[in-house]
Amino acid sequence: MSAQAPPAASGSFRWLIVPDDPAVEPSRDLVGGKAWSLWRMRSLGLRVPPAFVVTTEACAAYFAGGEQLPDGLADELAAGIRLLEQQLARTFGGGERPLLVSVRSGAAISMPGMMDTILDLGCTDEVERALAAETGDPAFAAEVHRRFSCFYGRLVLGCTEELDELPDTAAVRAAILEDTGESVPTDPWEQLRGAVAAVFASSRSRRSVAYRKHYGIPDDLGTAVTVQAMVFGNLDDDSGTGVLFSRSPVTGAREPYGEYLPRGQGEDVVSGRVTPKPLEHLKDTHPAVYDELIAAADRLDREGADAQDIEFTVQRGELFLLQSRPAKRTARAAVRIAVALVDEGAITPAQAVRRVTAEQIRTLLRPTLTEGAADGAELLASGTSACPGVATGLAVATPEEAQTTPNAILVRRSTSPDDVHGMIAAAAVVTEQGGTTSHAAVVSRALDTACVVGCGAGTVDRLVGRIVTVDATGGKVYAGELPTSAATEASDDDLRRLAEWATAQAPIQVLAPGADAPGPVFDADELPPDELGEELPEIPAGTKTVRGAVFTTPEGVRAALRSGVAAIVAEHRLPVLLAAIEHSGGTS
Repeated sequence: MSAQAPPAASGSFRWLIVPDDPAVEPSRDLVGGKAWSLWRMRSLGLRVPPAFVVTTEACAAYFAGGEQLPDGLADELAAGIRLLEQQLARTFGGGERPLLVSVRSGAAISMPGMMDTILDLGCTDEVERALAAETGDPAFAAEVHRRFSCFYGRLVLGCTEELDELPDTAAVRAAILEDTGESVPTDPWEQLRGAVAAVFASSRSRRSVAYRKHYGIPDDLGTAVTVQAMVFGNLDDDSGTGVLFSRSPVTGAREPYGEYLPRGQGEDVVSGRVTPKPLEHLKDTHPAVYDELIAAADRLDREGADAQDIEFTVQRGELFLLQSRPAKRTARAAVRIAVALVDEGAITPAQAVRRVTAEQIRTLLRPTLTEGAADGAELLASGTSACPGVATGLAVATPEEAQTTPNAILVRRSTSPDDVHGMIAAAAVVTEQGGTTSHAAVVSRALDTACVVGCGAGTVDRLVGRIVTVDATGGKVYAGELPTSAATEASDDDLRRLAEWATAQAPIQVLAPGADAPGPVFDADELPPDELGEELPEIPAGTKTVRGAVFTTPEGVRAALRSGVAAIVAEHRLPVLLAAIEHSGGTS
């Protein structure tokens, strides 16, 4: 298609926003978290590839119009591309310096790994030849074309064949045509329109719906689509890609945590198909780039007053930042980071108790392997800890089995967004492939599910069908059920301090068993079994204190607050205090 000249200012777009003015903060609801982070990084003077954003309003119009791109969007996409061409002196769809773009989802609320991303878009036979001439590397250009064809065939055309192992673009095209009856478009503009529509559609995929349901995220938010100029981590030996956390998402320690894949693209790292190198590899091979990256991470951490998850690409020795967002973290890391940020003066104690959830504290108080429990136990697999914890159950091979098997251990070669429903149901996740920034690792941390990754070939065959104990803290999987022990609030200084802050904020007292409690007292545990059902027991009028396990649940805490109860008796105080603060809309 031939595009019109771009509008004079991004403000004249109906469906697009160009987040490149440091003085004008875009609406996160309109552009999504990913594009908002691009604006934020650029406003801080960090190096970011140029981009434009198709708004969440366009996504809503897409579904309202029967899954058709809204009127005018195709022309605005062309205008957005023209802006990128002007900034980079490149040409979309051909020319001596071709422009390729990524098309990435970006909801207002972070949903890592749930929606689709298409890289290297705009690649055609003509562009491959131009890219080969520009870089002097025909093999690189051919690989870019092959990768794009895989992305498009799988995510836009719905090809179910395994494409990533096919040797070249011709083989990929043939497999797509045979499986779907369709071909990857040779018109780059048609590619772009199809990719945007596919990303919109992915916001209502099974995995996205399951993720939103699990986290209580509204189902009608849709997604924005970020169209960004490509940078190539797979270009040469001075190129690569990686993920960096400004603080450890496992322990919360104030230290860099991440991985780097030389000659790779971001999808290689997050997919888990390739095991990357430790971040120290970048430090050893490109110390100046590493120092620039760490400095950027420190600044983003300070400016955001939170631990950051940063995606980056190095192209020919030059660092580009692609995204920065608050890091998904384990329960242990959430507590450590919240307390540390108070000590650093970044947040207040009142804010800290809002950074940690009651469920995270319950997770942290779950059992761990007792000392010496693994001595003499049969070790079935070992890998890298991606999310600590201990779980015992039957090892299963599919997400569907995990949904129907209580306390299942889901064991996969690697996970993908299509496995999320099973990961939500599983007590632990184990993979043969991938590292600590793979899909399995990132999603398991978000779920706070025990996870061990990179256990090696044959793990699925060794584990499935057996009762196993996953010690994800140590990165081990043992045969049978091993004994465990539990932590306490009193023995952990971070938990103790959080409990003190939460006590000052909570609208209700939480008393230890045996403490003097104001009466009248209602004890749900004393009710006859036949009076306990799915509904919470009714709290008698005038009750001052409630006791019983049911009143330590989120629903029980909410019911106690609504009844005007003064105190709840609970073995663990902090989860109840945090639930009470959340339900009361406490200070943030």
